[in-house]
Amino acid sequence: MASSYSDVYDAWKQDPESFWARAAEDIDWLRWPERGFDPDRGVYGHWFTGGETNTCFNCLDRQVASGRADQPALIYDSPVTGTVEHWTYGAILEEVVALAAVYRDLGVEKGDRIIIYMPMIPQAAFAMLAAARIGAVHSVVFGGFAANELATRISDSAAKLIVSASCGIEGGRAIAYKPLLDAAIDISAHKPDRCLVYQRKELQAELNPDRDIDFASAVGEAKRSGNDVACTPVLATDPLYILYTSGTTGQPKGVVRDNGGHMVALRWSMQYFFGLKPGEVFWAASDIGWVVGHSYIVYGPLLNGSTSVLYEGKPVGTPDAGAYWRVIERHGVTRLFTAPTAFRAIRKEDPQGELIRRHDISSLQALFLAGERADPDTVAWAEAKLRVPVIDNWWQTETGWPVAGNPIGLGLLPVKYGSAAVPLPGYHVQILDDAGHSVSVGTLGNVVIKLPLPPGCLSTFWNADERFRENCLSEFPGYYRTADAGYIDDDGYIFIMSRTDDIINVAGHRLSTGSMEEICASHTDVAECAVIGVADAIKGQIPAGFLVINANVSRETAEIEREVVALVRERLGPVAAFKTAICVKRLPKTRSGKILRGTMQKIADSESWKMPATIDDPAVLEEISAALKSRGYCIIP
Repeated sequence: MASSYSDVYDAWKQDPESFWARAAEDIDWLRWPERGFDPDRGVYGHWFTGGETNTCFNCLDRQVASGRADQPALIYDSPVTGTVEHWTYGAILEEVVALAAVYRDLGVEKGDRIIIYMPMIPQAAFAMLAAARIGAVHSVVFGGFAANELATRISDSAAKLIVSASCGIEGGRAIAYKPLLDAAIDISAHKPDRCLVYQRKELQAELNPDRDIDFASAVGEAKRSGNDVACTPVLATDPLYILYTSGTTGQPKGVVRDNGGHMVALRWSMQYFFGLKPGEVFWAASDIGWVVGHSYIVYGPLLNGSTSVLYEGKPVGTPDAGAYWRVIERHGVTRLFTAPTAFRAIRKEDPQGELIRRHDISSLQALFLAGERADPDTVAWAEAKLRVPVIDNWWQTETGWPVAGNPIGLGLLPVKYGSAAVPLPGYHVQILDDAGHSVSVGTLGNVVIKLPLPPGCLSTFWNADERFRENCLSEFPGYYRTADAGYIDDDGYIFIMSRTDDIINVAGHRLSTGSMEEICASHTDVAECAVIGVADAIKGQIPAGFLVINANVSRETAEIEREVVALVRERLGPVAAFKTAICVKRLPKTRSGKILRGTMQKIADSESWKMPATIDDPAVLEEISAALKSRGYCIIP
């Protein structure tokens, strides 16, 4: 169909408050907001002030009342445990009411904080929704985080209760959570009152009778007692959750998401960006510890009356690179949302897409990629193999929902490889130079968003308003600083090239590592890559590229490295000073798939560095160090 994007975006620009007031009509309110946007509240203003609502009610109670009690709300698919469960809206509501009763019995009240430290199991989603039901503020911490990282989050949030599990499953083995949890509590400046622990059959935990409570037993008792816990009215501006950004060191940075604006934005995005209808199956192949899991595993699909897939597994290795296609076929997934790095891993193992052809994935209507830059070759490969639109989109933990993308729900716009497409309603994106001046079309600069941010974005950092101002608002007054670098073309398409920290200065020339990665990835033998800037005594910095080669390639790596160097120099010219390409087995990544370029750069420059808390496999950094040593770089042990 023809796209209505321009008309919709223009309608927002002409009257933002009326636009979002209409969107707010899709949410059930206990009291309609007094104002659309109040610029005098909070750090930069608040949306829907005076409104009262409840997120759990809109996700569950409302859906049950509208006839969806027997519709699957959540499909739990765990290849690591061989488990598949279908949870209806009615069944989840029963579990959440019981868990909310447990919370209440433990003294948790509106505004209290609950840390959720769990693997990818349904009970993690139930724990989030039960917190929302009673107006408590949840903070999900990725299951398996190191004790000191968990401790900083316990202290900063002053959590009254921790909900955890006995173990997670990583690499085919059980990872005990309880020792990590106990160690975190021991070193935390704040001590929670109690811990609810869900015992998994793969590994049982020994409970401390003075502090720990068996999750299943407590929920079972609440069901037997028949306690009905109604939804607690909360203000639209009250916090729903705190999400600490990945890689935090020292004092954590807790992104605060409110209730009202969050629901309005997610409901709008499900319908008009993702084009998802109630009853359809949506799969965000992420983790609840990340913002994608919050927005599009738990809250977004349930607000939309859709079915969400909660997947405990990997894109490859559980058991092979065909895992995604099995899930799509088995559950009738219509929309898949994942990170580009997942598709690069799949392509590396199955470059011809042979495993795709073994499954009926005809239900799939679109693929959405976000989290890392989607290089053109990965997008083209996915388009050719899946035969569906592949939609790059760009957003952040702080925004909570896409800033830019190709809105399939409004009718697809032309695709431009390498671009996250156009800004969505609510976002006025601009490109500024370091002095805060607008740059010309096509010029690389700082990507900023004009204030106010739309509904659904962060309101502040937890207990740190001034830090929020300094980190995000002060450098470019009147704008939110994204810390991303990119440019906007003649058609208004946004190209996100890298983090601003990844812009390298080669002999006075500001160059994007993203543009170099795009060229490296275009080589037919390269599955994925990362380019970093390495200190150089003459030029200031010079680029170094790390290449992961497709699984079916048997050529000498030195030959591929020479070809990639020649390719970059041919397309970017000698100014790039690109002379170093190194083939490696894999790249260091966070558990959400982001490549740890900053840590790689510190290793290359012989700077001291700290093991990132979010790293998927610490051994990869040893491999990177060895590869750099082989090329003459000095590494600090």
